[in-house]
Amino acid sequence: MRKKTIRDVDVQGKRVFVRVDFNVPLDDGRIADDRRIREALPTITLLREHRARTILASHLGRPQGKVDDTLRLDSVAKRLGELLGAEVRKLQDCIGPEVEAAVAAMKDGDVVLLENLRFHKGEEANDLEFAPALARLADLYVNDAFGTAHRAHASTVGIAKLLPAVAGLLLEKELNYLSSALENPNRPFVAVLGGKKVSDKIGVIRNLLTKSDALLIGGAMSYTFLKAKGFEVGKSLCEDDKLDLARSLMTDAGKRRLAFHLPEDVVVADRFAEDAAYKTVPAEAIPKDWMGMDIGSHTAATYAKVIRDAMTVMWNGPMGVFEMPPFARGTRAVAEAMAQSKGVTIVGGGDSAAAVEQEGLANQMTHVSTGGGASLEFLEGKELPGVAVLADR
Repeated sequence: MRKKTIRDVDVQGKRVFVRVDFNVPLDDGRIADDRRIREALPTITLLREHRARTILASHLGRPQGKVDDTLRLDSVAKRLGELLGAEVRKLQDCIGPEVEAAVAAMKDGDVVLLENLRFHKGEEANDLEFAPALARLADLYVNDAFGTAHRAHASTVGIAKLLPAVAGLLLEKELNYLSSALENPNRPFVAVLGGKKVSDKIGVIRNLLTKSDALLIGGAMSYTFLKAKGFEVGKSLCEDDKLDLARSLMTDAGKRRLAFHLPEDVVVADRFAEDAAYKTVPAEAIPKDWMGMDIGSHTAATYAKVIRDAMTVMWNGPMGVFEMPPFARGTRAVAEAMAQSKGVTIVGGGDSAAAVEQEGLANQMTHVSTGGGASLEFLEGKELPGVAVLADR
């Protein structure tokens, strides 16, 4: 990686502002999945071992610049303390005299967690007053929040322009895995793409057409491609304004002799509901009043074989409505095939990460990304603002 990391700087006794991504899912105020907290432990532990004074900052949810008591970070601080086996003091704000006084009273090795950054409108606006208020707290800035590295916010870009700025260990890991897959993968390199819309993944598909050996398409976005081939897709989610684009992408894949796989059979339902009537039909025979909900068993078996034969697999987006058990089989088949693979397996964040967690297979993947939107933009080949602003080696 070309960026400096916390290994490249002296942190002893320094006040180190660490942007983490503790935007964890909550269930009735309780943390439903603490993976993002656990992923930040290596950076925090290293800082504590080197007697730094660690100031953690994160957002949680979308409070729209207002204080929302349901989105306070108290439960996060408690869980982090349990994982560290050390006290983590949660402050009542992220800027201001009281926060500055609390930070000034810190001792070497202490850890504090600031309150939700997005309680202030200046965070997402990258405000010229908010960023300096954050910077006053520290001597050094560390970005360890890959999930927000694609956002030019005060805590990802503004503060990094005001302090010496380096990457944390999680950010380094994310960038190393994703960049190695795109730039120097073990082959065959297979990309599995799902999700709702072709429009969300245009840049990703175009970039992967030049880098992968095979593309496996599933999810609702597959129905736009199927309709572009002239198939009836019934009431399936379909972007009619992207049919020409879908045809051009398939044509480009053909010119490059890249294997571009679309579903051969699909699971259709008579309505969008868990208790809907459903059946499996050939991809070219979707009934007019039914909608596609998942890839079919034949497609799942085909995709699984391609994945198992690959040496690098990158997956972003579920194969169907995996939140509903009757339509989770395709996504499960992809996850299981990746778990059985002997190659490098990388799962994009968001729904794909949620799916492997749901199936209990996350620990069998080479890498599960903590950033959905960030990983998508990286796969498109875009420069991430929160990474670009960090010091080069």
